[in-house]
Amino acid sequence: MFDLKTLTVSAWIGLFFTSIFLFAAIFAPWIAPYGKAQIVGGVWEPMSAQFWLGTDNLGRDLLSRMIYGARTTVFIAAAATALSFSLGAILGFTAAVVGGWFDTLLSRFVDLLMSIPTLIFGLVVLSVLPSTILTLILVMGFLDSTRVYRLSRAVAADINVMDFVEAAKLRGEGTRWIIFREILPNALSPLVSELGLRFIYAVLFLSALSFLGLGVQPPEADWGGMVKENKEGIVFGIPAALIPAAAIAALAISVNLVADWVLNRTSSLKGGRG
Repeated sequence: MFDLKTLTVSAWIGLFFTSIFLFAAIFAPWIAPYGKAQIVGGVWEPMSAQFWLGTDNLGRDLLSRMIYGARTTVFIAAAATALSFSLGAILGFTAAVVGGWFDTLLSRFVDLLMSIPTLIFGLVVLSVLPSTILTLILVMGFLDSTRVYRLSRAVAADINVMDFVEAAKLRGEGTRWIIFREILPNALSPLVSELGLRFIYAVLFLSALSFLGLGVQPPEADWGGMVKENKEGIVFGIPAALIPAAAIAALAISVNLVADWVLNRTSSLKGGRG
């Protein structure tokens, strides 16, 4: 476990803002002043005591939409990241342990998928599938699992040749034991540090899909979709589109600060940089 005393100033800042976003995502129905699709005022009303962030292009409270948008964005990104790590890590570890034709075939398939730009691949798939939350999670998790697979396989290949793994093989332990009892505990450090980076990528990927109209569909609140809905107001000096854009940037930076601290901390514990 990490000692909180070792947290740097930047890590504390990142942890503070990340906690705020998580709090808003978890308690959105209780802290949002209005419903996510409730029309409560005029179009693009300015910030006031009644509407702290103003209203959007349909007269909905922007603060409430932001809070509900945090819930949708964080949930989908977290679920997609969990899926990508579960799928990518298990397949990467298995390929490194089994080796042979299985490793070669799976690695070449992953290389083929990674040769296609992820955003284009996602747009093609989502254009023929319904843009439901489940579909978004599955598509994002599957596409991102290729990156996790490459990292997991590289880490597992190094661990697989160590003495304690060879000893487990000589004892007659099976593939499942070697993967989950020998390799996984020793591969957690790089995977945990990569987890934050992949979560950031999932947030940005989801926001890009929503901005292009293939992500979260109205009336659901999503930060990328909110930027799309209010982008015409920028010409008139209305900040309704800039607020969710700033939230996306703030979430990405805050999570990155925490992930960077985790990476430095785990590296220093292993005698690397720190």
